[in-house]
Amino acid sequence: MSPSRPPSPPVPESLDPRVWRIACVALLGPLMISLDSTVVNISLARLGQELGAPLTTIQWVTSGYLLALALMLPLSGWLVDRVGAKRVYLGCFTAFTLASVACGGAASARALVGFRVLQGMTGGLLVPMAQMVTAREAGRFLPRVMGIMVVPILLGPICGPVLAGFILQHGSWRWIFFINLPIGVLAILLAAWILPGDAHDLRPRPFDLTGFLMLSPGLALLLHSLDCLSAGLPGKLINQVELAAALALLGGFVLNGRRRGSAALIELGLFRSKAFSAAALTQVLTNAVAFGGQMLLPLYLLTVRQASPGRAGMLLIPAGLGMLCTMPLMGPLTERHGSRRVSSAGALLALAGTLPFASAAFADGPVWALCLAIFVRGAGLGAIGIPSIAVAYSAIPREKIPMATTAINIVQRLGGPVATTGLAIYLHARMLALAEGGHFWLAQAQGHAQAFALTFRVLCVLHAAAVLAALRLPAWAEYGHAQAGRAAVESVAE
Repeated sequence: MSPSRPPSPPVPESLDPRVWRIACVALLGPLMISLDSTVVNISLARLGQELGAPLTTIQWVTSGYLLALALMLPLSGWLVDRVGAKRVYLGCFTAFTLASVACGGAASARALVGFRVLQGMTGGLLVPMAQMVTAREAGRFLPRVMGIMVVPILLGPICGPVLAGFILQHGSWRWIFFINLPIGVLAILLAAWILPGDAHDLRPRPFDLTGFLMLSPGLALLLHSLDCLSAGLPGKLINQVELAAALALLGGFVLNGRRRGSAALIELGLFRSKAFSAAALTQVLTNAVAFGGQMLLPLYLLTVRQASPGRAGMLLIPAGLGMLCTMPLMGPLTERHGSRRVSSAGALLALAGTLPFASAAFADGPVWALCLAIFVRGAGLGAIGIPSIAVAYSAIPREKIPMATTAINIVQRLGGPVATTGLAIYLHARMLALAEGGHFWLAQAQGHAQAFALTFRVLCVLHAAAVLAALRLPAWAEYGHAQAGRAAVESVAE
């Protein structure tokens, strides 16, 4: 067989029904987190009113949760190596359910914020644990399994507001948290019964305390400072100092990681693999363009299109529908055409859906064209992530999956806040330049349209970078020795 010939597609095989059972149970954690985040966001005004707290205080119900998630995420790989993914999953789910009950019984805003931080510390680990358990069992069928797993999770943001509205209309806000108790108990029982034990995979290793004390605070400070800077909150100098401290801590973590090697909290040697580093870069850029668009599109609809908040929400529904259309197809498409083709095609599709917004004239276009562009963008974004995640897991040995899950989740989460902050700052600067730079002849709507068009062009550049990153992925994700053995047989036959 010619050395230049790409690997053949894997031979179709039936997927063990046991893997589907494991995946269905594992996704209950991320699904619960998705629903919980959505209903809490919708309920902030009611929480502030009934607990007598201003918005600056009650918003920590959300912000504190996200920062706690960032603090605990680096521990996931070490915990799995020491305790096992199943035990960590069960322990976190139990603690998350108990913290939900405590949130429902909170007597003050400060108590609620404290219990929400506890929720973030425990619930934040459920997502990497679900990925880890599924990746270990699904093997080369991971794209197919994850493509189906994400569908219920995507329904969370759609069902969450409806559920929150029903609860707030007919009962106390406390049921937003109490409803987690029966769901959590059922999920814990199912996980204890169905999830596979992994005691044989334990690889106890010393805890990298220095790395943890650098990485966790560094991530929390970075996310908080970028969030404050992008929102234009007061205390800009303090936020800049906070950002500088975060970068210093993260830089120290990298130096510590290079010195400790495989004993570090995150093994930086994973990124020496071209496939893993390409997958990580694709994940970062995908997260950047996804969150960047989520920040820009609602502002564009409200400011340029002059849509009401309710109408703006309706106009954004096609993005979710686009993802729902493509994600279930990721498994069969990846197995048939390979990770590189599917992921890069998705990145190109997302770029095509974003390009119309880079023209100021699109602000006067018909609504159907707007909805079509948003749908195409959502469909493209739904096709990038799963093939690249499959590549990341296939590029490493099974015993390093816990460490890889931690690394992928951390680098992925950095793309969103960095992109939203940069785009928000650029948009603000463009608006000031058009208002103060001798363009007074422009109507306000025209000025806003031009400023948003220029900012969407920057977003398109990020989309183009995501296309290039996806093109660096290997053509096929290699799992185990089955595919390599089949390729060797073909070589002998030829």
